[in-house]
Amino acid sequence: MPLTRDFKDTIKARAERDSRFRVALLEEALDAFLNADLETGKLLLRDYVNATVGFEALGAQLHKSPKSLMRMLSEEGNPRADNLFAVVSHLKAHEGVSFRVYSLVPTRRVGTHKLRAAECFGNS
Repeated sequence: MPLTRDFKDTIKARAERDSRFRVALLEEALDAFLNADLETGKLLLRDYVNATVGFEALGAQLHKSPKSLMRMLSEEGNPRADNLFAVVSHLKAHEGVSFRVYSLVPTRRVGTHKLRAAECFGNS
């Protein structure tokens, strides 16, 4: 579904004034990828790019055609993993953030008891 101009302007205005919002867009995109929702992840990255660096600057930095990057992050786009990770890496660096993935369901056992998530994080 195409976004309206008002929605795009709203996202851009919010991203310009709120760094937590920008980071949340990246976080949600990565969360979508990790949960097998490629379409949502691509569209969130596209929103982030449109609201921040723009496809022209991103293309110049990655030595890729801006139109190719736009297609890659479109609903129908089918990016290769190396291209997608290059975009994510650049956007993380642009924002000055890094992300880590933690399992909320521990897989190791201590003695005969399986660890609960709260015990893993010291919240028991």
